Amino acid sequence: MKRILDFSIAVLSSLILLFPMLLVAAAIKISSPGPMLFWSDRVGKNNDLFRMPKFRTMRFATPNVATHLLDNPDDYLTSIGALLRKTSLDELPQLYSILVGDMSFVGPRPALFNQYDLIELRTHYGIHKLTPGLTGWAQINGRDELPIQDKVAYDHEYMLNKSLWRDMKIFWLTFSKVLAKKDISH
Repeated sequence: MKRILDFSIAVLSSLILLFPMLLVAAAIKISSPGPMLFWSDRVGKNNDLFRMPKFRTMRFATPNVATHLLDNPDDYLTSIGALLRKTSLDELPQLYSILVGDMSFVGPRPALFNQYDLIELRTHYGIHKLTPGLTGWAQINGRDELPIQDKVAYDHEYMLNKSLWRDMKIFWLTFSKVLAKKDISH
């Protein structure tokens, strides 16, 4: 049931958001050299790797690590990168990942391929068996501000209590936080 809902909502969202996504893509192309999309290697369900698209917010050839591991992340942002991140518009291409089944709307955020500590903890608690999400319980409880142990604790709590009603609540709370621009550190 969840996969059918994800697919249906992703199709509808893609149609509704097509024009805004084209505007963002054009703004990226005009404001900085390089591709419009950044394809990030992520860890998906059962620790299988997949490529997740995002609108590019960092300058071309930025090291491929979690943003918090860069010495000064702001130095790598494009001229519109900060705006795209604060508004979460950089996440819109992930609708593709939902359409092809690599992601769901709600689930643990997919780890970068090189976030070994996060991958190990999630595997230990069985969280790796879940389809990663565009948003999740950890995102509405701290987003970029949470230490890895806390993210995994929220992911585990989600796994133990997941339901359609809870997913709807998480999605709505995420939308509210994005509008309020809360808990975004870069």
